[in-house]
Amino acid sequence: MYKTIICVLFALSFFIDAMASGRQIDPAKTNQKAKQALLYCKRKGYNTRYCILIDMSLPSGTKRFMVWDFTKQNILLSGLISHGCGRSPWSGVWNKDHPSFSNRDGSHCTALGKYQINDRSYSAWGIHVKYFLTGLDTSNNNALVRQVVFHSWEKVPEKEVYPDGTPEGWGCPAISNNVMKQVDAMLRKQKKHVLMWIYS
Repeated sequence: MYKTIICVLFALSFFIDAMASGRQIDPAKTNQKAKQALLYCKRKGYNTRYCILIDMSLPSGTKRFMVWDFTKQNILLSGLISHGCGRSPWSGVWNKDHPSFSNRDGSHCTALGKYQINDRSYSAWGIHVKYFLTGLDTSNNNALVRQVVFHSWEKVPEKEVYPDGTPEGWGCPAISNNVMKQVDAMLRKQKKHVLMWIYS
């Protein structure tokens, strides 16, 4: 009986660890993306101090938004970020673990790919700051037409809420208010465009 209990507990702990590893930022994957991003930024003349990496393979209730410091080669800041609701009702958590991706106008989905972060402007959401985005790949080149912008949203939690999800919008990458305050302060100091890369 004792051995059976030990075996069950061991199996349970292994299962929990496996589940946890699938819902945390993967350092190896992130480092690889950061290396690719730096090469892209050097080739295209983008900012080579920072970039923003967003790993949509992670559940929306976990941290999957990252500000990457190219100089220190690590994550400067991380937080939750929403993805598009697609055909589901706005602001729900219907697709928290399996978002749909689309570049089509009216799809209300997140579009994967690299984005150029452009001018800062007023937003009706969050801390009232938004940044216009230009999609740099065929998978996201309708960003301007779709009015996809980078902004904060008061519905995005400040801390991880997994197994719950982050409320879903209409395809804009939206982060929490406090994280945006820090990101905004960083972006305003940059003289070159910062790259945002949304991948899965």
